[in-house]
Amino acid sequence: MEQEFGINQRGDPATLFILQNERFIMAVTDYGATLVSWIDRKKNIDIVAGFDKVEDYIDHVAHFGSMIGRVANRIRNATFTLNGTKYYVSANKGANSLHGGWNGFDKLMFHGEENGSEVVFTARSPDGDEGYPGNLDIRITYTLDEEGIHIKSEGITDHATLFGVTNHSYFNLNGCGTIKDHEVTIFADAYAPNDESGTAVGTLIECQNTPFDFRQPKAIGTDFACGDEQISMNGGYDHHYAVSGSGLRDMAVCKANGLKFVTRSNLPGIHFYTGNFLNGAYTGHNGISYGRHERVCFEPEYYPNAINYEGFAQPILLAGEKSVQIIEYLLCDED
Repeated sequence: MEQEFGINQRGDPATLFILQNERFIMAVTDYGATLVSWIDRKKNIDIVAGFDKVEDYIDHVAHFGSMIGRVANRIRNATFTLNGTKYYVSANKGANSLHGGWNGFDKLMFHGEENGSEVVFTARSPDGDEGYPGNLDIRITYTLDEEGIHIKSEGITDHATLFGVTNHSYFNLNGCGTIKDHEVTIFADAYAPNDESGTAVGTLIECQNTPFDFRQPKAIGTDFACGDEQISMNGGYDHHYAVSGSGLRDMAVCKANGLKFVTRSNLPGIHFYTGNFLNGAYTGHNGISYGRHERVCFEPEYYPNAINYEGFAQPILLAGEKSVQIIEYLLCDED
C-alpha cells in the first residue's frame, strides 16, 4: 500500500510504502530509503523512532531509520586516497565527514516500487556527489517476513569509489521510555576506542574486563556510571565492535518486554549507539519525544575511517563490480 508522505526540500512528493503480515507492519519511504515504522502487532507497539511526514525528516539531524552512505560513520579530516588520487569529501562534522556528508543517502530521493513482500528503492549518486568519485547506482531492497526485516543494499560504479552502508534505525522494545534495562549481547571480542571527535582511532581493544564486554547478556545501562573515560566522553556507548566471523551472521541480540531482537549482517562489524545525544527535541510517532538513552542503534558497518587505516577491511568498490551488503533485523518472542 502506498500513501502520500509530504513534499521534500526540492519540491518532490515523497511516498510511504506500507507492508504487513500477521506479525508486523512495516513502513518505509523513498526519502532516504528510510525505515519509518515497525509495528509489532502482537505487542501493539512501534519499536522504531520516526516521523509522520517527510518534512520532519528534512529538518532533523539524527538520521532516524535512514540508509547511510556512501560511507557510514566518519572519515577523518574528510579526505582519503584511492588508487593514488586524493579525494576531499564533505566535512559536515567538524573537520570530519560523517555518514556520507551534508547530503548523503539519508537526503537522497530514491525511486520506490512495491513488489509483494518487498519494496525496492533505486537511485544514482553521481560522480562527485559529496566529493566521492564515480557514478554509483544503488539498489536497496526491504523485505518483510514473519521473522522481521531484511535489507539488501547493492552498489555498482563506473569508477573506483567507496561504498559501505548501514541502517540508522533507533529501537526501543518497550515502544518508549529508557533503554537502560534492555539486555544486550554483542558477539565481539574487541571494540574501537574513539578520539575527542568521536572517530575510531585505528586500533581495537579486547572487551574482556572492560565495561565494553557484552559477550554475555548485560543491561545496557549497567556501566554508564563506571567512570570509564570512553563512556564518560560519549555519555554512553557510541562505539564500533569487530564482530567475530565473516559472512551473514548474528551480530547482536537485544531483549526486553518479552521480545528478542537480533541484528544480523555480512559486514565486518557493528556500531553500538545508546542515544546519548537525543535530548527530547524530536517528537515522532504517537506524540512520543525521543530523549537521552531512550533509543538504541545497532548499525552494521565497516571499521570507521577504514580507508585511512591499514589492517581493516575497506569499503572499496571497483568499477564494474557489485557489492552486496545485508542487514537483517529479526524480532520474536523471548525464549
